[in-house]
Amino acid sequence: MRSVIVDCATYRHGRRIKGPDDLSDALDAARAVGDAFVWIGLYEPTEDEFDQVAKEFSLHPLAVEDALKAHQRPKLEVYDDSVFVVLKPVVYEPASDAVSSGELMIFMGDCFVVTVRHGEGAPLSAVRHQLEAEHDVLEHGPTAVLYSIVDAVVDHYLEVAEELQTDLEVLEADVFSPDGGGSRNTASRIYRFKRQILEFRRATGPLAMPLARLAGVSPFGRAVPFVDESAQPYLRDVHDHLLRVNESVEGLDRLVTDILSAHLAQMSVRQNDDMRKISAWAAMAAVPTMIAGIYGMNFEHMPELHWWWAYPAVILLMAALEVGLFRLFKRRGWL
Repeated sequence: MRSVIVDCATYRHGRRIKGPDDLSDALDAARAVGDAFVWIGLYEPTEDEFDQVAKEFSLHPLAVEDALKAHQRPKLEVYDDSVFVVLKPVVYEPASDAVSSGELMIFMGDCFVVTVRHGEGAPLSAVRHQLEAEHDVLEHGPTAVLYSIVDAVVDHYLEVAEELQTDLEVLEADVFSPDGGGSRNTASRIYRFKRQILEFRRATGPLAMPLARLAGVSPFGRAVPFVDESAQPYLRDVHDHLLRVNESVEGLDRLVTDILSAHLAQMSVRQNDDMRKISAWAAMAAVPTMIAGIYGMNFEHMPELHWWWAYPAVILLMAALEVGLFRLFKRRGWL
């Protein structure tokens, strides 16, 4: 069990205190005091490992099942004894310009917070250290933990959106460069980038409604229990940041679609140009071929067959026709 517990601590008046090692005793002590709470962090627990925590904190079986299976969309569920929140932290990998997402589940009750992390990218260690340094924030209890985690995740969304915007500008410059747009892998690059935006949207889009409920701005649903009303202005600020992220994602998606359409149109124009050039050269090759074909039919009675100047005259005629066709096609932009 200790292998999956990242950290477990009891907090009172915004300060970390030494509590009982047993989870049940720690929770009972926090409830007895009234102004303390327990925060336990787990990393990819198995069903057997999480079963003890679920029993000690009376977590709902459906929420426990979601926390173990992972692969959940961002959501908010309210149960009798706890609130269950699912987040999808996003990680941007500069080496591969790829976006990957993990999962972060938060169980919050009257005197406890249980966080379950799957994958990489959840900023829980940094959030815990920051909160332990800000006692005036941490003394607000489990709500302060929930707010700080959500705020850190959404702030990182903003950073990832800026990175994607920079990558899109580079991709756009490459597509519309004189040589880059004709590269064979340009379309695949655009499609891969669109997949990154889709992965990002899966993390940010569904979070809008749960965060609106936490912030008290949703027209649907009642006030969320165990959430301090004094934290709602701060949660509304996080909700505004998330709206900015979603608007940025929508803009990136539309721009990528426009770039792909422009690239396909650009390729079509280039193919038409190539076909015109091929047709022009074919027309120029057809003229001497036709004349040579006539004189190569071996008929006895041919025009000017026995004339001494016939051969040079035919050669000059073909050259004149070729020059005339070349100038005509060049003037019309076919060559």
